[in-house]
Amino acid sequence: MQRIKELASRLNEVLLNGHWIANTNFKSQIESVTWKQATQKVGTLNTIALLTFHVNYYLAGLIKVFKGGGLEIRDKYSFELPPIESEADWQRLVNEFMVNSEMFVKEVANLSDDKLDEPFVDVKYGTYLRNIEGVIEHSYYHLGQISLIKKLVTESE
Repeated sequence: MQRIKELASRLNEVLLNGHWIANTNFKSQIESVTWKQATQKVGTLNTIALLTFHVNYYLAGLIKVFKGGGLEIRDKYSFELPPIESEADWQRLVNEFMVNSEMFVKEVANLSDDKLDEPFVDVKYGTYLRNIEGVIEHSYYHLGQISLIKKLVTESE
């Protein structure tokens, strides 16, 4: 169970409550921006809202697999953000992200260490461990983007 605890802790750090590696986390970054900031374009960069949707899309899809469902997510849909036209729209996305983040951390924490070495859905997708580590790396990558975009957006106000 040691590997599982470590993975769940790392997920919690990047998504919800950590400050160790990046000195921030998704929750603190996205809860502190308005819908206008979240949707503001900076050059050709993705918006904070789009990056939040993108990471959330994968979390939701992987949660389904952990609960016994199929792998239904596809990369081509991971940037299809529905319009964010109000603070309520943004808060719905933030809340969904928070719920899925908490659920994903719990699902990982409930796995056995043996499960980590099993194929994830199909051998071609690697193991559970590889996919969970991929979520951590993917989340840090986009967290860094969000942090920089947030600085650019708030400095221009």
